[in-house]
Amino acid sequence: MSLSQAELQQLLERLIFDDERPEEWVQDVWELSPTLGESAVKLLEVFRAVVECCPDERLEAILHSLYAAQME
Repeated sequence: MSLSQAELQQLLERLIFDDERPEEWVQDVWELSPTLGESAVKLLEVFRAVVECCPDERLEAILHSLYAAQME
């Protein structure tokens, strides 16, 4: 069964940010260090751009690969 882009994004976000919303993670980083916070904002923007432009099949393959690596 193939996942939708929204589902893939949610799963990738959960893998990266655990159970925290990405915006909350950025805010937490910003509070620790404004310099790192700026980098966190850029990272989130790039993540979302990659998700938007990457074919769903490729995102799903990346997701499976990341989950498999975590299980090792």
